[in-house]
Formats: sequence, C-alpha cells, structure tokens
Amino acid sequence: MRMRVGAENLFKAASNRKLKEQVALELSFVNSNLQLLKEELAEINSDVEAYQNDSYMRSIPLIPLGLKETKKLDARVAFTDYILEHYSADADKYENEIKELAELRQSIRTPKRNEEGIELLLEYYNQLYFIENRFFPPDRNLGVYFHWYDALTGVPSLQKSVAFEKGSILFNISALFTQMGAKQDRTMGDGVSKAIECFESAAGAFKYLGENFSHAPSMDMSGPVLAMLGGLMLAQVQECIFEKLVLDGVEETIESCVRVAKEASVVSDMYTKVHKMMMQETVKDYIPYSWISMVLVKSQHFKARAHHYAAIAIVGPSMNQEKDYDSETLLRLFPSMYNTEKSDLQPPQNWEERMRLGKAHIRQALMLHEEALRVHDLSKQLRKIDTLKEVLKKFHSKSMHRYQSLDNEDDFFELPDAPVILSKTTQIAKPHVPDFTRVQVKDIFHNLGPLAIFNSRNQWTAPRIVEIVRGMGGYGFTVRGDSPVIVAQVDQGYAAAASGVKEGDFIIGVNDNDVKWAKHEEVVKSILASPHRIKLELVSPLDKDFLHPQDIRRKDTKSPKGSSELSPTSSHQSQSPVNGSMTSDSSLERQQPPRKTHKDSQGLKGSNASKNSKAKESITSTDGGKGSTGKKKSKKPEKTSTEERKRKAVQNSPAGLY
Repeated sequence: MRMRVGAENLFKAASNRKLKEQVALELSFVNSNLQLLKEELAEINSDVEAYQNDSYMRSIPLIPLGLKETKKLDARVAFTDYILEHYSADADKYENEIKELAELRQSIRTPKRNEEGIELLLEYYNQLYFIENRFFPPDRNLGVYFHWYDALTGVPSLQKSVAFEKGSILFNISALFTQMGAKQDRTMGDGVSKAIECFESAAGAFKYLGENFSHAPSMDMSGPVLAMLGGLMLAQVQECIFEKLVLDGVEETIESCVRVAKEASVVSDMYTKVHKMMMQETVKDYIPYSWISMVLVKSQHFKARAHHYAAIAIVGPSMNQEKDYDSETLLRLFPSMYNTEKSDLQPPQNWEERMRLGKAHIRQALMLHEEALRVHDLSKQLRKIDTLKEVLKKFHSKSMHRYQSLDNEDDFFELPDAPVILSKTTQIAKPHVPDFTRVQVKDIFHNLGPLAIFNSRNQWTAPRIVEIVRGMGGYGFTVRGDSPVIVAQVDQGYAAAASGVKEGDFIIGVNDNDVKWAKHEEVVKSILASPHRIKLELVSPLDKDFLHPQDIRRKDTKSPKGSSELSPTSSHQSQSPVNGSMTSDSSLERQQPPRKTHKDSQGLKGSNASKNSKAKESITSTDGGKGSTGKKKSKKPEKTSTEERKRKAVQNSPAGLY
C-alpha cells in the first residue's frame, strides 16, 4: 500500500510525459500485485466464495461485488473558508457541523453488510444533495477532491465533482446489496426471497447509476460495465426464482416438468445474454476471468436442466412404456413447451416417437453438462469452489442415469436434434431502484439558512446592521414572506429609509436574534416588541434574476404585471406594516399558506429546489403573512364598490420581482 501511495504521488508530480508513462506502468504493476494478494486473502471484490452463506453447499454460488475503496476526505479548511467568505458567517460556530460531516463520511468507508449499512450509505447520499448546493459553486473549485479506487482493478481516480462521490456511493449501495444477497441461506424459502429482493435492488441501483451518471473516470462505472452488472444481477434473480420453484423438489408429472423446463430455459437465456455482454472488447479484458467462466457454466448448466426435465415430461419418470402415461396431457402441453409456430415439430403419437424425442433431450443435457464441467476445470478460481463442481457432477449423473435407462443396443435409428425449449417464467426479474426517501436526513448546515436562498449559486451583500428609531409615523417599511422575511416596501421620509433599509432586503436578524428560518408572524412580532428602536441584520441579493420561491409563485399567476390577484379582504393582509401600532384587526393575522399547485412545483424547480421529496421540507418556504401598506392608518377607508376594491387590490399587491 505504501508503494502504491508513493507511485501515485510521483505520478501526480511528474511533468515529463515519458516519466509519467513509466510511473503509470509501475503503478499498474503494484496494483496487480495488490490484486493477487487480495485474492489470496479471499478479500478481493471479484472473489465468489468469500461472501457465500455457510449453508450454501446445496446451491450454486452467486457472484457478489466488493465495495469501492476511498481515501479519507479532509474538507475542514475548505468549508471553513467558504463559510466565512460566501456566507459571511462565523466559521467557528460550524465546527461541530463540519466534524459531524467528516465522521459520517468516514463511517461510509466500512459499512456493515446488512440493512444498517445500506441506510448509512443512503443517509450520506442524501446529505450530499445539501453539501453540493451549499459548498460547490458551478464556477469555481474549493480544492476538495474525492479519491476513489476502482472496485475490480484498484486503479485510483481523483475528481473534484460531487457527482463522482454520489456515483461511487450508489455503486457501493449496489455492491452491498449483492453481498447481502449472496449471504442468504437459499436452502430456505425466506432466504431465497430475500436474495431475490437484494439482487433486484442491486440491479436497480446499477440501472439508476448508468442512466443518471455519465463520463465516469473509472472503468467500473462506465456504461458497458454497468449494463453488464445490471444484467448479471437480474440473471441471478432469475436463478433464485428457479431455485425457489424447485426448493421442495419437482413432482415428476408432465405439468411440473414442463413448467420447470421452461423456467430453467429462461435462466439459461439470461446468462447467455450476460456472457455476450461480458465478451465485449471494453469489458472482456476488465472483469475477472472467473466471472466469464462462471456465467458460461451456469448458462450451459441450466440449459442442460431444461432438456433433462423436458425428457421426463415426454417419456415419463419411469422411462418405461409399460407404465401408465398420460398421453392426453402431453398432447395438450406439447405446443407450450416449444415454439411450434416457427417449426413443423409435431407431438409424438406413440412410444417409439416419445422415446426418440426424450432420448434426444437427455443426450443434449449430457453434452451440456460435460461442457459445463470442462469450462469449470479450465478456470483456476472455479476449481477452488468445490461446491460448484459437486452440483455439476450431481446433475450430470442424473442425466446419465436417465440416458442409460433409455439406451437400447437394438436401437439403430438416428436421434434427431433436440428442439429448443421455449423460455417462459411466472415471475419476471425486475430492477428495483433504491428508495432514497427511506432515510430522511436533516441538512447538517441547516443554520446557514433556507437552501433555496442561501446556497452556493446565489450571491448577496455582506450582512449589515441597521438601527431604526421609530418616528411619529412608525418605522416606515413593510415586510412579506417567510424564511427569510423580505422588505417589501420602504416609504421615503420615514425612519427605515433614513437608516438604509432597501426594498428587497432579506431580514436575517432582529435584535441580535437569527431569523433566517423564522415565519412571517414571528418576525413581525419581534419587530413590534420593540416600540421605540429595533436593530435589523440585512443582506441584499446581487443577482438581477434572483427570485424568492414565493415570488416565483406570484409570477406564475395569471394576474397582470406579475402581481397576485387578491380579494378586497385579502388586500389588507397582503403585507404587514411595521409602524409600531396595531392599526387593523386583520393587518397581522396570518393566513393559511396556499395549497401548492402544479405551477408552484415549476417555480420551485426554477429556484434550485430539490426534486427529491426528502429535501422539500428544507428548501421550500410557505407564502406566509401578507399585508397592506407601510403607513399608519389615520381613518377607516371609504366604502367603495366591489370592482373598485378589486382594482386597487391588484395595484397595491406586491410584485413578483423585488
């Protein structure tokens, strides 16, 4: 490991092209030695037997996948500097949050091989959404790099993109599911069902990774490899489905044997497809040779079992014409066992025809079993798995016994080629995309403020403190919205304007209290609690196209000039005046937030809102208390007609832009 670290450092520092090529060659040699060492220790990710259940002696081993390794990540300095620079916050107050993130990241390097480990990886994956939006602006690099090793070759990859970190976590979620599936006791029904669930989840995670992450720097996350891994997991799901079908034995009736033969044919076809994917140029030289051999062996083994059960269905379990045999059932099920539409194959009408067709199936089964044993013996890794050879020999002996019972020295007729058995299953293997919402997380850096506003993409001024002394006409400004509350209007000639309060400012503090997450009525109550003097902490957005999520909802309405069309009653509640007195019974009453519509969802997407339901609570803000003017009312408004009140309500309501 020290040699690999030294070679990696030399590779990074070298500027000469020839020297870098030589170092890369040496690094490859070191990684190859490490690979061999891990295989000897039965710890390598490509090892099949290491992750099997202790009671797997009756089952063919499944292929699991090991986890990607990663180096420790130290982002403390980078995050501390960014909090001070971008958020203008005291970085010392976030030491615990930075430490919590570092501990979470460290724990995902060695997760438990159970559901607890899956939940840990999902927790970190969900947390990365917040981290990416908080600390990784699209136009600069903080100097934080994510270092991961290839799952099979150990070749290191270094990336500054959080997408690479998320993709690697997804890969490890898939790999962990494969290990959990391979560990199940498949001699029991519950164990087989759990294995099916695990491998379907692994296939879904590989599929999701391939569809949502492209241009991967490491070979294990390239498109062809991910497609092959997804297909391999589904083939293993179908194998487990077959095992579940024959778990309690196969009743040697025509119906049972036909059904089992077609199920075995499905498994064989899926492994044949995976083998073709493994033989692609970009994949063949990358994956372990033992995987290719194992898949080929399984393809031939299950095809042999399909022919074996087809022979029993045609000839009968006793292989003797003297025994009673249900010819009517055979004639009825015969078309469903073969694709008779593409061939002129006809059901056997007598014992001789049945015997010839059954013997052709048994002979084909024997040939396939022998080929499977030959491929097994060619692989050094597979020869170490005694269980696999025992299973292959067991079914080879069964087929040989059936063939000998049919063989007759007086038979001089030529056997036909065994027809292809139709593939059909009662349970189709389907990939299950991981449910990311199963683990709810809270933004570790929640105290920085609502993510829709305070993120790495938005820009605002440094916080400024203004002190406002209430004048004769009140403070002279109006606020609206929630989390954070916004200055909607500043009346010229009043105390707020003289103190430097600007329309569109975010109020993030009132009298030394942080109010980034405060609701509308809470902020208004805090302001009115100081009848003579208030101290506000404000920031002003710098982006011209910057929109608060609530403004997006207003802009999406059909009212003219981007304003919300309010009723005459609600026009007195659209904003809250903060003039130090309660001038209207309804001026500060909090209205229930409007139910989110389809347009609201579009607006949230436009403001970098999360598409994941887990994050909605943190990044969306309800359209809180609303109100009217910023001046103190001196008399009741004159009565006007309904149409006149509507017209004034539209004119006086706050616009969608600040």
